[in-house]
Amino acid sequence: MTRTPPTAVTRVRLWRWRRNPLKRHSDVVEAWIVLAGWLLAVLVGIVAGLAAAQTSESAFTERLARLHPVSAVLTDGAARTPAAGGGYDDGRVWATVRWTDAAGSVRTDQVKVAPGAPAGSRVTVWTDQAGRVVPAPVTGTAADVQAALTGALVAPAAGALVWGGVRLIRGSLIRRRMAEWDEEWKQIGPRWGNLSGGVG
Repeated sequence: MTRTPPTAVTRVRLWRWRRNPLKRHSDVVEAWIVLAGWLLAVLVGIVAGLAAAQTSESAFTERLARLHPVSAVLTDGAARTPAAGGGYDDGRVWATVRWTDAAGSVRTDQVKVAPGAPAGSRVTVWTDQAGRVVPAPVTGTAADVQAALTGALVAPAAGALVWGGVRLIRGSLIRRRMAEWDEEWKQIGPRWGNLSGGVG
């Protein structure tokens, strides 16, 4: 039977906070700025993502409240195949529909319907408050997914913006530290050269 040798447990310490005689006050300040920056970037990212998702969801709800579904009738039979053309094609074809609005006026417009739909078929179209045909609103799961995707895109962008600001502050501190080191080296450098016999 073989025994495994005991392993030494070493404590992991963050190098910016460990004791070091060469550590300056500016090193500690920089360490706290980096830590606060990361925490702030994560927090701002989360809050901005949630706010963007909520705003997007509210926009979908407001649009749905302004639109009205209307039952319309195809005036002519729809084409059996979509017209050939570039760009987005959802497999539907354009056809003329007729409906009666809330004021009792008969209206007609072009909407997309399933290919081959016969004349007299009923379709649902969405109209705005002026009675114009508009694209169907995003509802249900599609609205939830779009709101979530909006939040997922905004969150890292907001976090990156905060982190960029932190990097600018940190860069300023580093430049200041380098200037201080240059100044100190101007004072110590000549003495160091004398101690080393003029070499170095």
